[in-house]
Amino acid sequence: MIEAILIGLAAGVVAGLLGVGGGALFVPALTIGLGLSQLEAEATSLLAIIPVALVGAWRQRAHGNVDLRTGALLGFVAVGGAAGGVVLANAVPQRALEVGFAIFILFVAFQLVRRELWSVPPAPEAGAQA
Repeated sequence: MIEAILIGLAAGVVAGLLGVGGGALFVPALTIGLGLSQLEAEATSLLAIIPVALVGAWRQRAHGNVDLRTGALLGFVAVGGAAGGVVLANAVPQRALEVGFAIFILFVAFQLVRRELWSVPPAPEAGAQA
């Protein structure tokens, strides 16, 4: 249990620093660190998203950054997508899940590198000295 808590904490901090979804770090940590199967790790990661999303939405709503109508629509549609994903994840072989997740992680890494390499640096403020 302590290992799971430490994995969740570390994955959350790193994901927050890098701007990626925690599952991109959480799932590999659960498979490698706790020996869960790919399916168990993905399901555990999805369950962990619920309280994080609720707290994040609550805090962002206090700042006026939440569109409740769009959020409700996305949440409603996501339930159907999640149900379909569960059916698919249970139907495909374990190895296919592992390879699919590896491809996803490579895509996330590519996006992080691309975003950093091709980002436009902020313009210096007027009157700032170099």
